[in-house]
Amino acid sequence: MKRMALIATVLACSVISANAQDTSMSFFVTSTNPGKGGDLGGLAGADAHCGALASASGSTGKTWRAYLSTDSESAKDRIGTGPWHNAKGEKIADDVTSLHSDNNNLTKQTALNEKGEVINGRGDTPNRHDILTGTKPDGTAAEETCGNWTMGGAEGAAIVGHSDRTGLDDSAAAKSWNSSHPTRGGCTMEAFKSTGGDGLFYCFATN
Repeated sequence: MKRMALIATVLACSVISANAQDTSMSFFVTSTNPGKGGDLGGLAGADAHCGALASASGSTGKTWRAYLSTDSESAKDRIGTGPWHNAKGEKIADDVTSLHSDNNNLTKQTALNEKGEVINGRGDTPNRHDILTGTKPDGTAAEETCGNWTMGGAEGAAIVGHSDRTGLDDSAAAKSWNSSHPTRGGCTMEAFKSTGGDGLFYCFATN
C-alpha cells in the first residue's frame, strides 16, 4: 500500500510539474538602442540585440526575436506562439491573437525592460514611449520601417507604438502599443527623440 501511495504521489507531482507554466521573462522592451537609430543591422541585428540584453540580465536558454516588421516579414509571425511574461513574471498575453486584441496586458506598468524597469511615458522626462515596430495594428508589415531597419540617417521613417498606451488624445492609434504613428525627420536618434522615443523596440522569446 505504501508503495502504491508513493507511486501515486510521484505521478501527481509529475502532472503538476508538467502543467506548471513557465513565468520567467519572455518579453521585454529594450533598455537601449544599439546606437545607430533606425539602422539596427536588419532583423538579424535587432534579434542579436534582444539576445544580448536578455543574456546580460541573466536570462538564458531562450531564443529572442525583435517585434519588427519588414517588407518580407510581419512582426506577429516572428515571435512564437506565447504565452509571454515580463521580467516580474506578469503575463502579457497568452498567444498572438490575444496580444493583438484588447485583451492583452500591455500597460506602462507591465511593458518593462529586461531589467524590470518601467519605460518613461507621456508626462515623464524624457518621454521614451515611442517603440519601433514598423507594423499595422494587427501585427502585419507597414510601409515605414526605416528601410527594413538598415537606415539611421535623415531619410525614412518608422511606425512606432506607445508602450504606455497614452497619446495626445483618446484615439485608438494614440492608445496602441504597436501602431500609433510614423516617426518624423528621418531615422536618427535625434529624430526619434523629437516625437517621444529613444529607438527602443519589443523583444519576445519564441520558446
